[in-house]
Amino acid sequence: MSQADLDIKAFIDAMFGENAYVLSTPGSDNQRIGWLIDPGLADQAERILAYLQARNIQLERMLLTHGHGDHIAGVDTVARRHPAAKLMIAAADEPMLTDATLNLSDPFGIHLQIQTPAAEHLEPDMDLTLGTLRWTVLDTSGHSPGGRSLHCRDAGVVFTGDALFAGSIGRTDFPGSEHARLISNIHRHLLTLPPATRVYSGHGPVTTIEREVKFNPFLSD
Repeated sequence: MSQADLDIKAFIDAMFGENAYVLSTPGSDNQRIGWLIDPGLADQAERILAYLQARNIQLERMLLTHGHGDHIAGVDTVARRHPAAKLMIAAADEPMLTDATLNLSDPFGIHLQIQTPAAEHLEPDMDLTLGTLRWTVLDTSGHSPGGRSLHCRDAGVVFTGDALFAGSIGRTDFPGSEHARLISNIHRHLLTLPPATRVYSGHGPVTTIEREVKFNPFLSD
């Protein structure tokens, strides 16, 4: 299956500029199958639900690149309409789902406590499949203790959450962040991907591995 067979739809949250993504691929009986990455605040989640319904997408998984509030806020909203979708997050970030201090939502007066339980943990080097596409879970922790990226070599894409942005990297001044760990994981697990790999980040525009290797000022030796 080629990248052309994978639909990627971004939804941008107005408050934090967070990118949620719906990935979908052909299923059967005119239905598509899909994943949702990092559903954000209510307005964004409602737009996602409308898109899933309009495209007749059967949601198989909700994948969380990490546990900060702007990336998890829409989980319960989506889960109520798609209860069969399997929620996945790294074990190290799972406590953030129910702790508004750990997920950093308290300072914004949002106080997020997600009720939907994680069905499975995202472990480094785990393989997942969406239709016929194989995906690999990458350890990109450092912005958060259990940060993960999702790479599909056949489609030439990687979803990096808040690990790597166009021209920048994730903040490491939060509780549980570790700057040296993030830099090491970016170099080991992201910059070693094929240069043409398209990078879909948790905030900001799409970039490529090649561009970040050449121009990202946070990653120079």
